Amino acid sequence: MEQKTDTRRALAAAREIVCTYRGPRLRIMEVCGTHTHEIFRLGVRALLPETIELISGPGCPVCVTPVSFIDEACYLARECGVTLCTFGDLVRVPGSSGSLADARSRGARVQVVYTPLDAVTYATDHPEEDVVFLSVGFETTTPASALAMKRASAQSLKNFSLLTANKTMDAAYLAMHESCDAYLYPGHVCAITGARVPRALTARGISGVVAGFTASELLTALAVIVKSAGHAPFFANCYPRVVTEDGSPAAQALLHTYFTPVDAEWRGLGVLPQSGLAVAPAYAQFDARVRYRIPPQEGRSNPACRCGDILRGACTPADCPLYGKTCTPEHPVGACMVSREGTCAAWYQYRGAAPASFS
Repeated sequence: MEQKTDTRRALAAAREIVCTYRGPRLRIMEVCGTHTHEIFRLGVRALLPETIELISGPGCPVCVTPVSFIDEACYLARECGVTLCTFGDLVRVPGSSGSLADARSRGARVQVVYTPLDAVTYATDHPEEDVVFLSVGFETTTPASALAMKRASAQSLKNFSLLTANKTMDAAYLAMHESCDAYLYPGHVCAITGARVPRALTARGISGVVAGFTASELLTALAVIVKSAGHAPFFANCYPRVVTEDGSPAAQALLHTYFTPVDAEWRGLGVLPQSGLAVAPAYAQFDARVRYRIPPQEGRSNPACRCGDILRGACTPADCPLYGKTCTPEHPVGACMVSREGTCAAWYQYRGAAPASFS
């Protein structure tokens, strides 16, 4: 009972710190797409004074995946006759000349799966088909793609490969830090990389805190930023029940074994050096780009869509001329409206969210 009372007092203090802040304007970037949605859903945004501005960053893996990747996938389905296994969010992301849903309507084989291992199972059960898993994601989900290659190798599968658009977040932190005063670092990613990765960024003048996903964890993280703002670059791990200093050595070992760093294109950010993860040369038999010799794809996006600007915090969804008009969750024009973690989808769904309750 005493512990619960102390927790309530701490939350009340955090709420007071955040809600009464009247100092210089603070721009805080929630890097994680799940943070964006939870902050809206829980009503945390509605509590904030005008002096605190939350901006969304490039933390949605589907959103930052470039148009050229969708074009590569469509090429594989159309020209190579492969079966594509993919997460559901990717199916409706527009490519240069249509989405995977459009390709499926014209006869392409597109299977929605929940994990990369499901794609391995599909390939095992359908030896007559060449199966390509569309692998996207950050450090959180990429180890599962490594496990898929490990299982496929153990089974000597000849009909399975990956088309990769996997990325690591540290390059994005460096690329985006001038857009904000501090980061809300993604708890899921930091659970893999460890707190030491964002902690080291203080030496580069970058501030932020690792945040969890409950209303109380988010509010506590925001309070730490408010109290620390204006001082020397700072870091705090406000999600210690999940994030340790060194992260997950087992997941890191999988990444180092099955993937290799490469320069990668991010929607809205351009090419960030060594920010991508390609299939390691030792496992090139599982690299769809090597197996099918995919030609370069131009990747033309809708020029009216401001998804790229939104992903780097240069504007909000409301600033896009398509938002809520021609671009809705039912008829998305850009990836930020398609994905469950997309900023535009969050704005569209939760703009009326009420302030959070901490009873």
